[in-house]
Amino acid sequence: MSHGYSPRWRKLTIVILRPLLFGLLKRDWRGRGNVPGKGGVIIAANHISESDPLALAHFVYESGRYPVYLAKSTLFDVKFIGSVLRGTGQIPVYRDRADASLALKDAERALLDGECLMFYPEGSCTRDPELWPMTGQTGVARMALTTGAKVVPVASWGAHELMPYKKGEQKGLAGSLKKGFHPLPRKTMKVIAGPPVDLSAYEGLPLSKETLRAATGDIMAAIAGLLGELRGEEPPKERYDHHLVLEERRRAARAAQAAVPAPAEPAEPGQAEPGPGGRTPAARGTADRKADGS
Repeated sequence: MSHGYSPRWRKLTIVILRPLLFGLLKRDWRGRGNVPGKGGVIIAANHISESDPLALAHFVYESGRYPVYLAKSTLFDVKFIGSVLRGTGQIPVYRDRADASLALKDAERALLDGECLMFYPEGSCTRDPELWPMTGQTGVARMALTTGAKVVPVASWGAHELMPYKKGEQKGLAGSLKKGFHPLPRKTMKVIAGPPVDLSAYEGLPLSKETLRAATGDIMAAIAGLLGELRGEEPPKERYDHHLVLEERRRAARAAQAAVPAPAEPAEPGQAEPGPGGRTPAARGTADRKADGS
């Protein structure tokens, strides 16, 4: 079974979205020649805003390819949106279900059929306070090593000004952004594509955790380097690990909770409450009489 889509649906999205995006956004595009004109290819990009998929799709389309995303399965249940997603050949991702792996099989099929697949290796918008790429998940590396498809790294910058991620960190650059949609003044979408990531060192190796993590590290390093070029800054040597940060926060919360002293147990009926020094009134009276010699 091949990857299916409707040419009419794809043409409709182009007719509607292309002029809209040209009017809404300014562009600073670089490296479009690094996107292959045909054949199955993986575009691996950083994720800084819920609005950057459209900016990236525009860049990829103007580079000669129609972008295919892996989208949440719940979106396919929305009437019009679901029709558009199915008609244009987007791939549903089922989370927390036994058939979640079907998305990868569908993606493999699409690559073999020559599609241009769009991946966000981070899995979600970055939580790095300065909006650098986080550590990546291994799905892209697995897909590339399984199918032999090229991985083209892409970095984008500017979508965070159009619509900052609402769940971003409340510090650093992310914390300085005003939440909401800000179309005016027109924002410039900077996008750059680099040459395919060299994964030849991993070809033929077992797809172990170590292999996949190492390949993923190479992919994320390429994306971070391109983003540094767009920003005119040196990317951090170590990438933000969202899962590690969450675990550290949970550990700190548990430690703080354990450090809170337990409330004092109430005195039994008929037993006087201890006063200063931890002595009951009866004990204080006895001590006072001894001090007086009585």
